[in-house]
Amino acid sequence: MDNKEKKPSRSAVIKNTAYAVKVITKASPFLLIGYTLSITGYWFFESYIKNVVFLEKMINTVTQGGTFRQFMLMLIAFCGVGLVAHFLDCAGDFISASENKKVYRLLNEQIFRKACQVDVECYENPEFYDNYKRATDVINNELSAEFSWCTGKFVSSAITAVGLVSYICSVDPKILLFLLGMIPFIASQSYRNKLEYRKDKEMTSNNRKKDYVQRVVFLKDFSKDMRTSGIYSVMKARFVNAVESNCAIIKKYGWKTGLLDVFGGFVTEILPIAGTLIYGVYGFAVTETISVAQFAVLISAVTSLKEIIENSGRCISEIQRCSLYFGNLRDFFAYENRLKDGTIKAEKIESIEFRNVTFTYPGAEKPTLKNVSFKINKDETVAIVGKNGAGKSTFVKLLLRFYDPQEGEILYNGINVREYEADTLRKKIGTVFQDYKVFALSVNENVLCRECENDEDRLHVEEALKKSGVYDKISTFEKGADTVLTKEFDDNGTGLSGGEQQKVAAARMFAHPFDLAVLDEPSSALDPIAEYKMYESLIEETVGKMVIYISHRLSSAVLSDRIYVFENGTVAESGSHAELMEKNGVYAEMFTMQASNYKDEEDEDNE
Repeated sequence: MDNKEKKPSRSAVIKNTAYAVKVITKASPFLLIGYTLSITGYWFFESYIKNVVFLEKMINTVTQGGTFRQFMLMLIAFCGVGLVAHFLDCAGDFISASENKKVYRLLNEQIFRKACQVDVECYENPEFYDNYKRATDVINNELSAEFSWCTGKFVSSAITAVGLVSYICSVDPKILLFLLGMIPFIASQSYRNKLEYRKDKEMTSNNRKKDYVQRVVFLKDFSKDMRTSGIYSVMKARFVNAVESNCAIIKKYGWKTGLLDVFGGFVTEILPIAGTLIYGVYGFAVTETISVAQFAVLISAVTSLKEIIENSGRCISEIQRCSLYFGNLRDFFAYENRLKDGTIKAEKIESIEFRNVTFTYPGAEKPTLKNVSFKINKDETVAIVGKNGAGKSTFVKLLLRFYDPQEGEILYNGINVREYEADTLRKKIGTVFQDYKVFALSVNENVLCRECENDEDRLHVEEALKKSGVYDKISTFEKGADTVLTKEFDDNGTGLSGGEQQKVAAARMFAHPFDLAVLDEPSSALDPIAEYKMYESLIEETVGKMVIYISHRLSSAVLSDRIYVFENGTVAESGSHAELMEKNGVYAEMFTMQASNYKDEEDEDNE
């Protein structure tokens, strides 16, 4: 998406407005109705019934010798209409308040769902985050409520304006000419909101940086580094720079919007009211074509109509402004993944083959994997080893089809991965990632990836925790596996060590059926004993299944049927542990070096 500023065309504004109406009415057909009822009940009664109809009747009753009975009947009728208007106002408020929650929930669900469906490469793209931030502004700034309120107010204003214009024309239609000066005001408000939108768009990147610093300062994962290093000063500088950049942007647009506000005040306050007063006094005192009641009500009617036009202008510009943000939302939802889903549902995995695969990350100059080829069959346990940066984790991303290679192909059961439905294929693969995550949910929910509903679910989680080696720790908690991890939302929550968290992540894999286990550095946070026990569980659990270990540690490689050594994005060596040790190449050098490190550690422990 081009970052260069483009002025939204009139047709784009109309399309965005129609899209906003479509989205809101789909989520809640009654939200716009609720706001329209509420505002009409108040606005029509106050501006037309009270300030024109009742005011004129009251003055005529007093000045033309009306009886007290006539006055009371008129007052009762006025109160009755007022009660109806008040009822509509309250009913509309109730409807809009409850329906707003539905829109908020639905839009959030749609944004979250889309964010989970987009290509993984989007999360490595700052431009995507900016677009995502602008899309969520519709929710965070409650623009759906503002759009609905302005739309309801505009409809209400139109209804009320019909009555007011009818009355003014019955007195003297030439008075409407004094209100023509407000047309430039409506145009100026439209331009003002375009400026506000441009200002907000320019501030998006700075706001994202500012929000990041605000978030990181309070996150537990960063608290130690914040206190033991000088990184806080760097983060503070980023925050200050973002704020100062926003201040500069605000100044850039502030003087323009200020001038537009001054101009708007002149054309809406001085011209209509002063012109009507002069014309009315002339008609009453000089030509005697306007009565006392007409003069008083005329001023009230023109004032009300002026306010309606003024508010209508603001409503139109606000609707336009909101529509620009809904345009961001529409663009976000319209994003099409580069990875196109196939139509074949994945069956039991029998084989996986990388055939001449070359892959380069977007924006990178050099390929991460170059002409990689090998095949893994059912019942095989394979280790992918190599130094950091050799391309091991990239292999996992391609295997799970987070990316597609630029050259070559990846085959599942002899069929190109592009032909499969990605979700059905990924469900066949159990994974434990190097950058494992646990969530601020209960242990049960972290393992099941859904709510724990019954004792059968609890027993299932218990078995998975035992296989991963963390059950003994979890069982010491007062609430057991119902304990919430982290204290972010629960004072009774608990924290786990890095190794314990990794075991919970491994339990997540054990809790779900899989044909292929992919373990990307599965023991990076574990001590050697815990690592050995986890491998024992993996060997026992994966009998008859395909297993791929991704590691720079070589303890898992010894247990594997075949080892592929990655170096600089290529397969430098392959074979069993014994075969590679006999070759005395890259693998043998790595294994000997790691073995000597372990020996040194044992010698230190024995001293």
